[in-house]
Formats: sequence, C-alpha cells, structure tokens
Amino acid sequence: MNIAIGIILLITFIGFVIYAVRGGNLMIGFLIMAIAWTALGMIGGKITWDDAMVKIFEGGPESWGATAVVVIFGSWFGQVLVKTNIAATIIRKTVELGGDRAILTTMLLCVVTGLIFTSTFGAGAVIAIGVIVLPIMLSLGVPQAVAVSSYVMSVGSGMYVNMVLFKQMQGIFEGFKYNYNYLKFGFVAMAVQLVVVLIMLGVKLGGKKKVHAWAASASTMETEKPAPWYALFTPIIPVVLTIAFNWQPIPAFLVAGFYALFVCGKIKSFKEATQVVSKTFYDGVVDVAALLGFLFILPMFNKVAGFDSFFFQQIFGGIMPKQALFLCILFAVLAPFGLFRGPLTVFGAGAAVLGILNGMGIYSATILFPLMYIPTITMNISCCPTQSWNLWTINYSKCSTKDFLRTGAPWGWLICAINSMLVYFIYCI
Repeated sequence: MNIAIGIILLITFIGFVIYAVRGGNLMIGFLIMAIAWTALGMIGGKITWDDAMVKIFEGGPESWGATAVVVIFGSWFGQVLVKTNIAATIIRKTVELGGDRAILTTMLLCVVTGLIFTSTFGAGAVIAIGVIVLPIMLSLGVPQAVAVSSYVMSVGSGMYVNMVLFKQMQGIFEGFKYNYNYLKFGFVAMAVQLVVVLIMLGVKLGGKKKVHAWAASASTMETEKPAPWYALFTPIIPVVLTIAFNWQPIPAFLVAGFYALFVCGKIKSFKEATQVVSKTFYDGVVDVAALLGFLFILPMFNKVAGFDSFFFQQIFGGIMPKQALFLCILFAVLAPFGLFRGPLTVFGAGAAVLGILNGMGIYSATILFPLMYIPTITMNISCCPTQSWNLWTINYSKCSTKDFLRTGAPWGWLICAINSMLVYFIYCI
C-alpha cells in the first residue's frame, strides 16, 4: 500500500515538472498538488482531517506571513531607490568613471548593479534600473544578448546576499539564519558570479574599440536632479545594519528608506511625506503582488510534502546516496534543470524536490539550502527567460530568446558548478 501510494505521488510529481516546464501557472499548480497529495496522504493514513485543515491549508500560508511582509518592505525600498534617483545617480557616476572604455564601463556597471541588488528587490526596480543601464551598454556597442545577459546576471549576483530572497527560502528551512554562517558563502558565491560575468564580458568584448556612450545616454538620467553623494551609500545600509548590528530586515529597510527620502529632499513637509511613502509603498506592493500569491500557496505544498515524505522514504530511502560530496557534484552537473521552472529552482518544480528531500531527513538544511539556492539564483533568476524581469529585458532590448540562452546559460552553468563545489568545501570540510 505504501509503495503504491509512493509511486502515485511520484507520477504526479513528474506530471507537475512537465506542467512547470511548459509554463503552467505555478500558483494554481501547487494548489492542485497540495490538494492531491493531501488526499493521497489521508488514504495512506499519514494525514488526518485536522492535519489538512489546521496544519496544511491554514497553517501553511500563515507560517509565511512574516516572509510576505519582508518581501513587501524590500520591494518598497527598491521603489525608494528609484524614486529618489539614487540608483540613477550611482549608475551615472559609474559611467563617468569608465569614460570611453567600453569594456571597463560595462564591467563597472555590472559590479554596481550587483551591489545595488544586495538589498533592492522587485521587478519594478530591475526594470527601472534596466532602462538606464541597458541603453548605455547598447550605445557602447555591446551586443544585445551580451548586454541583456550581463545585466540580469549582475542583478542575480546580488540576490545571493539579498535579505528579501533569503527570507523566502528561510520559509522552507525554518531556523536557517541570515548570519555569518550563511554570508561567508553568500558573499563568495556573489563574487564568483560577478567574476564569471566579467570574464564573459572580456571574452565577448575583447575586440571592442573605445566608444563614448555618455552623450547617447545622458538624456536618460539628466531629466531628474541627481542624488547627493551622501545618499549613494543607501543600497548597502540594510545589509550593513543586518550584518554588523544584527538588525532585523524591516527596521533596516525603514531606516535606509527614510534616510534616502530625507537626504534627497523628498520629505519637506508632513503632507509630502505621507504622499511619497504611500505612493512608493503602493508601487512596491503591486510590484510583488503575483509573487505574494505564489508565496501563500507554496507553503501548503511544503507542509503536505513533509507529511508524505514517508512514502518517498519507502521508495528511495535505501538507494539515496548520503555522501555530501556526491550531492554537490550532482547539483553541479544537473544545474541546467533550474531553467524553465524545472526541478532545481524553488520558483518552479524545485520547490517540490526540496519539500521531498527536506522531509526525508537524509540531508541537513545546512547543505540543502545553499545547493538549491544556487540554481534558483543563477539558472532561474539570472539566465531563464521565464523569469519576469528577464523576459522584460529580452523584449526591451529586442534580443531573441535563443541568443539570450546561448549567451548566458553556459556561463550560468559554470557559476553553478563552481558554487556547488564551494558548498562542499565551506560546509562539509
């Protein structure tokens, strides 16, 4: 009986992977899977009616309430950086520093973009900064596919230490902290991704001549008053407060956000303060509305996967390798399965894989967390056309999806391979 239910669960999982890869709506897909797996768990005697009502369909979404709030505040902070022109000013200073050296300017833009997104989150922020960065890159003579890939991979690099994205993963791995134990890996993984992006640019742009891009792109940034120099440190304030002073994310975002609004002259009166805060908050919530729906449905499935992991244990318990090195190598080799919402991205079928592996208890969260984080960030967020802001950059730059994948995905695979092995050396030795 248990083996039969395990096989049925496995068949439904494979069906869900196919559904996700074909672009199905993940929120609805996870809801259907949660209902189906709950029914199968009840048939197998591992889930009671009270478990289904209280722990899965009620307790699941409620358990991610704190995560949702952090996502909203992180998106609000991203809107503040855009509305105060802090992001635009940082980019302008970067272009001026690079001058007429196309490769240097493009590389500096990538590094700055990565630093901005260590704390900024949301498709709105990616788009708002992209409309500045991408025209500059294109006017420097950077090919469309290279400009798009280098930009979104730079955005993705910052996500390795981004508190908002970390909180979303933390909802699956309860007790995993945003502290030195993780950040020693997070910053190294971010550096690896940025270095590989710079190498990619060096390979792709090695023969480019000097082209002065500022005249072609100045109109993008000169329509608004630039932010003062002492406001340009704002993107790193939340990260510094969290790491150095052990602050929680929301207070850190509030301090950094209001500092930015104040020093950039957006708060001159109480009335003006209420207007700008309300507007940026509204835009921030709209920016992540679809993501919030996904985040409230996903924990239903995570909960039921924990209950049903018993059945998978009956099938795979005796054959699953327990060696950490083998698991790291496996993730390194299979990293491309993070593309197209596949089984190695949390924002796709990977959430199901993670729920199963986590529930089986064979591997510790210490190693599963970073291993699943790597393809989620590098293959899905940084290289996959199904990611919303990646699709926007492709369309905005008039780049073909094929060229985008051919340009970024091989380098993304290299990043995943390096970072997966780093997990072994950082956490297992």
